[in-house]
Amino acid sequence: MKKNFVSIAILALLIVNIVLTAIMMFSVMSTNKKTASLITDIATAINLELVDGSTATEEEVATVSMADIEIYTIADMTIPLKRGTNADGTADTKDHFAMVSVSLSMNKTNKDYETYGADVVNKEDLIKGYINEVVSQYTVEQAKENSTQICDEILKKIQGAYNSDFIFDVKFSSALYQ
Repeated sequence: MKKNFVSIAILALLIVNIVLTAIMMFSVMSTNKKTASLITDIATAINLELVDGSTATEEEVATVSMADIEIYTIADMTIPLKRGTNADGTADTKDHFAMVSVSLSMNKTNKDYETYGADVVNKEDLIKGYINEVVSQYTVEQAKENSTQICDEILKKIQGAYNSDFIFDVKFSSALYQ
């Protein structure tokens, strides 16, 4: 009789456990769905805030027709690079230089192109200064590895100076590092 009573008690506790687990699962699942929805909304909002209206996104760059692009090239700039460290961790005592040619892509259909487009030739020295300022912050190893990042920084500086995005892309047409 005692074994029967213990078996019935264990069975009753097992059933109560299953019922409580089912209730808990339903309550957690609905909360989980709400949390997942909230996280998705926050991620979407953050992604929208990361896209700044002052710089052109890759989609905008891709939508500029080849016929509407004018390229202005600044050729053969020699820029001293920051000294780094050698492989053994000692300070690099050699002077390093980057010899770059920079191509600026301008959108001829942009509202600011008529105002600033022809003026790029007159402001070439100023633009060279921005390029020199950005490139000289890097060591030779960093410059070799981060050319896209360097071009993006140059683009931001130029767009900030003009307060316009008619120049929508900057590329190194050639780059040599010594």
